[in-house]
Amino acid sequence: MAAKDKVPTDGGGALGQNPFAALSSAGLAPANPARLVAGAAGPGPGSASPAATKSAEPAKNRGRVDIKRETGGRGGKTVTVVSGFVGIGLPEKEQLAKKMRAACGCGGTVKDGQIEIQGDQRETVARILSEAGFRPVFAGG
Repeated sequence: MAAKDKVPTDGGGALGQNPFAALSSAGLAPANPARLVAGAAGPGPGSASPAATKSAEPAKNRGRVDIKRETGGRGGKTVTVVSGFVGIGLPEKEQLAKKMRAACGCGGTVKDGQIEIQGDQRETVARILSEAGFRPVFAGG
């Protein structure tokens, strides 16, 4: 291989066009390092603003969710199914399912946008959903 065919590895060559060259920070608020450090450590006593306190607690009414007990298609096993979530994504559903599994001491999963918990755990699931700001409704059997 000739010397002209080799690719230089010294880092001296430019990439050509930098896609970030046209970006600027014009119109953005300057970063406040003191605020960033305080936010990472959490608010101290007496320093919490009303907006920070409001966002820390869950909303009072996040919508109705249905809690059903199902046995069909599961080999006779009972499963508690929570459905009807509006406005929350998969990560929050997985976090709720994790809390429910820990509180009930059983298995469960998030499948097709619904939370499935093994066994008849409707009361425990309703308590956890109420604490999260949802309005649980027992539906079906």
